[in-house]
Order: sequence, then C-alpha cells, then structure tokens
Amino acid sequence: MSDTATATGDDFASRSSMDDVADAMRDAASSAGDHAAKARSAAMGAGPAALRSASRLTYTSAYVLSYGVVYAAVFAAKSLPQENALMNGFRDGGAAAVDALRSR
Repeated sequence: MSDTATATGDDFASRSSMDDVADAMRDAASSAGDHAAKARSAAMGAGPAALRSASRLTYTSAYVLSYGVVYAAVFAAKSLPQENALMNGFRDGGAAAVDALRSR
C-alpha cells in the first residue's frame, strides 16, 4: 500500500505543479494582452504628444528670437538722439510701411 500511496502522492504533486504552471501561463497570456493594449494606446498618444512638443519648441524659439530682435532695436532707437535726420527717416519709413500694409 505504501507504493500506491506514494504513487498517488506523486501524482497529486505532479498535478498540483502542472496546475500551477497552467495558472502561470494563463496569467502571463492575460498580462501580455493587457500590456500589448497599453503599449498600443501609448504609441497612439505619442504622435500628438511629439507634435505638441515640437509646436511648443517652435513657439518658444520664435518668441525668444522676436523678443531679442525687437528689444535690441527699440533699445538702440531709444538710445539715439530723437531729433535728427536718421530718426526722422526711420519714423517716416516705418509709417510708410504701415500705410502700405493697410492699403493691401
């Protein structure tokens, strides 16, 4: 009887191990499907996020460049004497450019 008990005990341990392996495989398959869905979702969201980042970078670069150019030009214009031929020419040329843009 001890041989039968041992064989039955071994069968039980073997079946228990196989059940554990089956459970682990089922969990892994389920997790892989969930992970694939999450990865797919993240990949779909990466395009718009990259576009937003590029847009922010472009806006910030343009802002910094225009601020630097305009600030430097205004600083230089304000530091020069105002009543002379050069400044009168800048004012008249600027006014003519604005009028030309408005007439379009």
